[in-house]
Amino acid sequence: MSWLEVIRPGPLSLLQDGGRPGLAGIGVTRSGAADRGAYLAGAALVGNDPAGGDAAIEIVLGGLAFRVLEGPVRIAVTGAPCPLRLGEVTLPYGRVVELGTGDVVSLGMAPVGLRCYLSVAGGITAAPDFGSRSRDTLAGIGPQPLRPGSRLPVGPPVARSPGSPVSPLPAAGWGRVLSVQEGPRKDWILHPAALGRAWEVSASSDRVGVRLIGEPLAWAPSRIGRELPPEPVVRGAVQVPPSGLPVVFGPDHPTTGGYPVLGVLTGAASDQLAQVRPGDVVTLAWQR
Repeated sequence: MSWLEVIRPGPLSLLQDGGRPGLAGIGVTRSGAADRGAYLAGAALVGNDPAGGDAAIEIVLGGLAFRVLEGPVRIAVTGAPCPLRLGEVTLPYGRVVELGTGDVVSLGMAPVGLRCYLSVAGGITAAPDFGSRSRDTLAGIGPQPLRPGSRLPVGPPVARSPGSPVSPLPAAGWGRVLSVQEGPRKDWILHPAALGRAWEVSASSDRVGVRLIGEPLAWAPSRIGRELPPEPVVRGAVQVPPSGLPVVFGPDHPTTGGYPVLGVLTGAASDQLAQVRPGDVVTLAWQR
């Protein structure tokens, strides 16, 4: 078995895998990687099995530094293009890199995007919780956020063909137009089409939900003052509270909500939303 030791965790580094599906009935949401496409690309590069619970490190903005306590290990970085260095040597993004015992690797801050994924061949094998190693930040389930001195066990790599190299995110404009499908409570909003415009991403956004800032959406007059019984919600659901400012649920969303869901992002758009930063402007585009 190989081991990694965290020297510096950056702003926020969490273990994430494919999540824990099928438990909403007992109040446990799926959680898992915020940008599933980036996570899956990293798993493919190092030969991991996402369905088998091979966990990666989800890193907000960058800043992670770690030491290989016992090697060798194979790694790859996907998602936001955080600069990757081994000492003074720059390592390639979206490629498999071989590391040995004692190597110290650091990630700089990403120039674009919000989350990058450090995948390690064999996966991080911390103890699972409800069948997953994903950290659910709302429920407090799963391994704790990484901190200096955290030691991460790495499972034995499985001989699989590596995936194709990954290209970094475009320098500008990536993921700013997000496709949204009609939700179940469209009739609660006076002008539903008004959702399909530009919104600013609030600083009060996280893995639970992304809050949007702009001209508030008005509830239909017949609905004002009424309460909607709690009903199931999903990742990507666009909920409109009485303030009229939409909240788009992320991977750590609650299993139920009490405000009308006007729309639901497509799967691809939900992944793209995981890469937008506070202050970015996104456009929600109704899918035709």
